[in-house]
Amino acid sequence: MQLWVGLGNPGPQYAMHRHNVGFMALDAIAEVHGFSPAKKQFQGWVQEGRIGNDKILLLKPATFMNESGRAVRAALDFYKLEPGDVTVFHDELDLAPFKVKVKTGGGTAGHNGLRSTDKHIGPDFRRVRIGIGHPGHKDRVTGYVLGNYAKAEIEDLTDMLGAIAAEAPWLAAGDDARFMSDIALRLSR
Repeated sequence: MQLWVGLGNPGPQYAMHRHNVGFMALDAIAEVHGFSPAKKQFQGWVQEGRIGNDKILLLKPATFMNESGRAVRAALDFYKLEPGDVTVFHDELDLAPFKVKVKTGGGTAGHNGLRSTDKHIGPDFRRVRIGIGHPGHKDRVTGYVLGNYAKAEIEDLTDMLGAIAAEAPWLAAGDDARFMSDIALRLSR
């Protein structure tokens, strides 16, 4: 079993924030791959399903970003999983908008959801970094990250989320390079 975690803040007022793109990615995966309806568990919302031969548990922590790691730890302990079984989908300032990169381990780059997850399970989990771009000056980061996607970005956002969901079987199979290259191919059309 794999645990895929989407980082975001709960509540409709945050739904379209750039910071919630991890939640959006999980919603797209759940819809495309026919996951179970969401249920409250592990201080968040959980959906179960299969992608290929792999059983995947999707988790959207309801703890707010700063405490995401508590929900991840609870699910990890319950299913007796290791940090290597965890994939975290999150927004990434240091990537161009709508670019998707995967890496395992590393720092938190000031991301509070990653910082909390690292604190609770250590750094050795896989990250799906979803580019949101940088607003240009550090004083503008908070407002930008906690701001909604612009109307002009919605089509690109929808295309990217669709590509992530469509190529999720490569991620489930552990072929991160193919996952990234196939997303890039889809988005270059």
